[in-house]
Amino acid sequence: MKTKTLNISLAVLLCIGIAAPATSFAVDIDQTVANDSLIKKKQSESNKYLTAKESYGLIKANLGEVLFIDVRTVAEVEFVGWTPLVDAVIPYMANDFDEWDEKKKRYQKVINGDFPIVFEELLESKGLNKNSPIIFMCRSGSRSAKAATLATKLGYTQAYTMVDGFEGDKVNEGAHKGHRTLNGWKNSGAPWSYKLDGNKILFNQ
Repeated sequence: MKTKTLNISLAVLLCIGIAAPATSFAVDIDQTVANDSLIKKKQSESNKYLTAKESYGLIKANLGEVLFIDVRTVAEVEFVGWTPLVDAVIPYMANDFDEWDEKKKRYQKVINGDFPIVFEELLESKGLNKNSPIIFMCRSGSRSAKAATLATKLGYTQAYTMVDGFEGDKVNEGAHKGHRTLNGWKNSGAPWSYKLDGNKILFNQ
């Protein structure tokens, strides 16, 4: 029943997204990352990509005009860190504690059914619209790509995914092989912290 309700809710939101008009919103954004340069799980139907460094520059230059959403889990944000520059933490996926993934040795992850609703409410509260730039950030660019795809299907025209995410990609060789020190927000010199703002965490487990 929960899955059926979620599917109906998403279908309704998709119909509304297609039908609803939006006022244009001008922010200059130069893309340096091409779709075909990314591995498949980092590609988004929005076809809009930014690196962590590019995202930081865009946010600094357009405060209040760009919506910045961290789509990682609350546990990731709490133990790995975050940037206070995000407008909100809205997990794209959540743990299903009723289902165990034996192959990955962890609980199954499912799409957070509240994500599109909370996301749209946040955008409206900021006075933004469907043509406003939105940047989604996850650990390393996979979930954020999915979030940007969903936003695009809901009618948002500038849904960007941060391709290297908060932690960045893993180094493939050398002393730091396997560590996420190659790129990403945390390694870019952009501000981050372990001290959270509970008012920005929009998720109920």
